[in-house]
Amino acid sequence: MQKLRPSEIGRCAYLDIETTSLSPSDGDLTVIGLLLDYGNSQDFIQWVGGEISPIKLLDLCEKVKTLYTYNGGRFDLPYIQAKLGIDLTQHCNHHDLMYDCWQRNLYGGLKEVERQLGIERKSAGIDGRMAVRLWLNYKFHDDEKALLTLLGYNREDVLNLKVLRQKLKI
Repeated sequence: MQKLRPSEIGRCAYLDIETTSLSPSDGDLTVIGLLLDYGNSQDFIQWVGGEISPIKLLDLCEKVKTLYTYNGGRFDLPYIQAKLGIDLTQHCNHHDLMYDCWQRNLYGGLKEVERQLGIERKSAGIDGRMAVRLWLNYKFHDDEKALLTLLGYNREDVLNLKVLRQKLKI
């Protein structure tokens, strides 16, 4: 595993998405969360529903050397490609932390790996199914609290990717 040189530290990002289905053929991309890490500072960005666009995502990726995800190679990036028509791996390096976890006998979804490593989570009890319900409550019932809960859940997923990477010493 190649470590980032100090000049590259400010050019990495962490990405997680929320969707209404496991398959882009019958689902929607509802939230994209992205943490841009500049080494000594960071910016957190979220796009919701109609705010999501390939142009916005590509503009940010031009600032990124390496994009970190968990299971992103099998889920997040293919979903983004199917829905937005862009292959992010053509614009920046992709590093899927799930495989680093597997090399350390850490299996399961992100929340299970967090639990195994002692990474705390404020949004305990929320999972992908609940995220779909939160989105549908927001979309069809104008439930702002549901949207805020969904955004908090996504934010925690994204921020915990950085914590996971630090714990794995990657």
